[in-house]
Amino acid sequence: MSSPESAATALRSTAAVRERASWLLARARADESPWFTVDDDEMPGAATLVAETTRTRYPDLAVPFHSRWRHFEAGDVDRKAILDDALPESGERLRAMVDLAVVSVLLDAGAGPDWHYREVGGDRYSRSEGLGVASFHAFTAGVFSSDPSHPLRADADGLRALRVDDIGKAFQADASNPLVGLDGRVEVLRRLGDALADRPDVFGSPARPGGMAGALVGADGHVAAHAILTALLSSLSNIWPAANAIDGVALGDCWRHDAVPGPGLTAGWVPFHKLSQWLTYSLLEPFQWAGVTVDGLDALTGLPEYRNGGLLLDTGVLALRDPEWASRTWSAGDELVVEWRALTVALLDELADLVRGELGVDVPLACVLEGGTWATGRILAQQLRGGLPPLTIDSDGTVF
Repeated sequence: MSSPESAATALRSTAAVRERASWLLARARADESPWFTVDDDEMPGAATLVAETTRTRYPDLAVPFHSRWRHFEAGDVDRKAILDDALPESGERLRAMVDLAVVSVLLDAGAGPDWHYREVGGDRYSRSEGLGVASFHAFTAGVFSSDPSHPLRADADGLRALRVDDIGKAFQADASNPLVGLDGRVEVLRRLGDALADRPDVFGSPARPGGMAGALVGADGHVAAHAILTALLSSLSNIWPAANAIDGVALGDCWRHDAVPGPGLTAGWVPFHKLSQWLTYSLLEPFQWAGVTVDGLDALTGLPEYRNGGLLLDTGVLALRDPEWASRTWSAGDELVVEWRALTVALLDELADLVRGELGVDVPLACVLEGGTWATGRILAQQLRGGLPPLTIDSDGTVF
């Protein structure tokens, strides 16, 4: 870990995410965290709530993955069928679905409490469902394509040409319907365009996210979930605006926490790669729909965002040492927020085991999240604070 490149590579793995999150959880359980206390006696109650939510949402316990595709299904509308009908060739359909998932997930950070999207001839949606539906229609309208004759794709030239007004219009955002972090989302998409153009060996010509699909699938028709994540992290590390880097090598969603040990240049860094993992989860089904077997689902971690983290605070598993901190506004790089996210990752693994026991089924973590932890966090937030998260984070639209 003596070179910046080797340190960055080490931090781009879910093994590193889990290792450092577990270290911080052990420290908190030893009552050595200056920010949080952990009450393990509240874990069974939290698991029961998650199991109850899962049974309510999926009575047959046939729980799908936690994925952007659930938001594309908002209002029980089968929007995927639009792509199936328009793209009968399976290879191009897979590439288009990868394109769609990538741009939609990169546009998916907290929308804020005041934004909504009204579907033409349909319902009004807010928060994650609204972002999903809005991005789906932006994609089918060709907003991300440079070629009007091929609207159902996202390519480098189309992404680099995006303006804030383009996304604002597509998302119906204005002064009376404000979307949090709009500028940051557009900047990430522009950077995505640059990253695609820089790697024609990965993304093809014209360069598009879906260009990587074929390269990831082995001759046996299998792909490992972590291989998808690794490909995303290694090729798209420069798209994130956060200035998290080791000697100029971008780390992405990886933050300083000086208490965390580690070898060489990795010391003091806590990786999460939340959006990249959320994107990986959202690519699993397109690969499966294309007939590819996806292995190693549980190599991915739980997602450290405010619904899962809020679940743990709202059920009393975690507590702030000073309740007044809940009334402050924090930044993504503040140590309290970094630790909250790390504790969330570590506790989600443990909570998932308890939920499986409550349900009596052995389902992947991706299904526990969907069933699940994220939905229960949202329900509790609605009951306790009208939907607002338990901590206020000043977000640029790329982490929360």
